[in-house]
Formats: sequence, C-alpha cells, structure tokens
Amino acid sequence: MKQSPTVLLTGGAGFIGSHIAAELALAGHEPVILDNLCNSKIGVLDRLSSIIGRSLRFIQGDIRDVELVKHTLATHHVQSVIHLAGLKAVGDSVKEPLAYYDNNVVGTLRLLEAMHACNVRSIVFSSSATVYGNPDRLPLRESHPLSTTNPYGQTKLVIEEMLRDLHRSDSRWHICMLRYFNPIGAHASGMIGEDPNGVPTNLMPFVQRVAAGELKELPVWGNDYDTPDGTGVRDYIHVVDLATGHMRAMEKLESMGCEAINLGTGLGSSVLDVVRTFERVNGVRIPLAIKARRPGDVPACYADPSIAFERLGWKTQRTLDDMCRDAWTWQQFSATLGG
Repeated sequence: MKQSPTVLLTGGAGFIGSHIAAELALAGHEPVILDNLCNSKIGVLDRLSSIIGRSLRFIQGDIRDVELVKHTLATHHVQSVIHLAGLKAVGDSVKEPLAYYDNNVVGTLRLLEAMHACNVRSIVFSSSATVYGNPDRLPLRESHPLSTTNPYGQTKLVIEEMLRDLHRSDSRWHICMLRYFNPIGAHASGMIGEDPNGVPTNLMPFVQRVAAGELKELPVWGNDYDTPDGTGVRDYIHVVDLATGHMRAMEKLESMGCEAINLGTGLGSSVLDVVRTFERVNGVRIPLAIKARRPGDVPACYADPSIAFERLGWKTQRTLDDMCRDAWTWQQFSATLGG
C-alpha cells in the first residue's frame, strides 16, 4: 500500500506548529513533526492525538542535524516542508544574537541542504513582520522596503534572502515566505495553546498567567509611543487562522515560484486594547506595571492582508474577543496539566 504524501513540520510541537499540525491532519494531510523541544513540551502530542483522533509521527531532533533531517525526509516520503523551528524572542535576540544566528540561519541552511539532497524542493517558511523594521507607513504591504531593528528580525531577513537566492539558482524550488504578525489565542478545544518555558516574553501568555494569579502583574513595555493610548500597536491574529494560512500556502506551493505573503487581520490593537478585551471577555482583572521601552520594539505594525486573499484564498475568521476567550480557556486547561 502506497504511503500517503507527508509534510514535515519543523518546530511542530510548538505553539504555532501544534495548531498547524491539527489543521493539516483534520484536513486529511499527513504531518510529521520534528522538534528539539527547546521551547515546547512532549505532552502536546497526546493532546493533539485527542483533537484529531489519531497519533502523529514525531521525531525529537534538531534541524541542524543534516543526517537526521535527510533520514526523516526519506523515511517518511516527505513532499513538502513547513519550516517553523526558530528562536523568536526579540529581547533575547538582542542579548544573545549568536544563538539566534546559529539556530535560525544556520538551522535553515542545514534544513535546505538536507532537502536539496533528498530532492524535496517545496517549503513554506515562517517569516515575520519584523522584516519590515520600523515602518514609515501603514498598513504594511509585501512591496514595502525591508529592514530590521533587532537580531531576531535580521535572521528572518537573511533567511528570506537565502531562499530568494536559492530559487534564482534553481527554479524547481517552490517557496512561500509567510510574514505573519502577532499570533495569539488557542485551539477552541482548550487542549493546545501557547505554553512557553519559563517567564513568557510574548504578551498573551503573560496576560494569561497574571489573570491566573501565577504572576503578580503585566509589564507594559512603554506607554509613550506615538499611538492612540501610548502603548505598542500590533496586528494580533488568532493562531488557528494563522494555521489555516500555512495550510493554504502549502496547498498552493506547486503554483508558486518564490513569494512573500503577509498573514494578518489588517487591524491594529494596542497592548491596552488586548488587556481590556481580555478583562471584559473573561471577567478577570490584569494589574499593570508600566516599564521602559524594550530595545528593538517598534511603535506600531499591522498588515495589508489583501495578497493572502488573492493568492491563497485566505482571510482571518476570528476576532480579538475570540482570541482572548480561547487563550483563557487554554490557560485554565493548562493549569490542570502536570509539568
């Protein structure tokens, strides 16, 4: 019996990867997860199995291990890759740039070498809106100039350039670079969501833990930006919408050369917008502590998502209320989990 075509999900046990795995499997695709678990937990696999009604193939390993990646691609008859494995905290990247270049850039290079060796030439890359730097106009369109304000963003930009060079050298490659904005929320089941190791660096998991009484207060990094309420404005997107965007990109890869596409709502929400919505929707209170701005942060960033609709037939379906409600459902469920 011929084995079903598979898609390799690097970093597939993480926040975004687990939701993509669920959407792929429920749509009839065959995801294989490769993750070194540096910022994810093995328990997510059992919960994914409960959501989709079957177990998923999982390999614990690092994308920098070329022989392991080649073995995985060959053994599982992989036809395309969704590449999510990467360090992602802006502040940490400023403190530890070499770790970010090693994991993100060198890791992607090794992954591409393994793909090339196995004749797998279709990849969806998890890029970021950070490649737009400090935007001089909004909303952000794919044609806007690219620059960065921090090492994390620089690694994403270097990888994009590497992918463009790769396609120019060999047009058989099919590449989609998804520049997405700020994923929050969780699966509607409440069984998977964002669960970073240690103290969170992203807004929503920090809000969740303050609401649950696990942390005393939410640090607000700057309230003197040129925004309506002085706090940073971002384009928050529900992680399930983001997951379906990846699936649509993967399904359209064969018709692509090398393209960059924004995934966002097109709406900007401030830190205080998110906090007040979370409080209202969930009936909780979030104590705040105003702090100095963080290095590398920009005042405002939100997408023009029109090309995603034109090229992928994709647009967001869920609201900020949905994101806050689902995030709190996940927080309450995750409190029942051990370790």
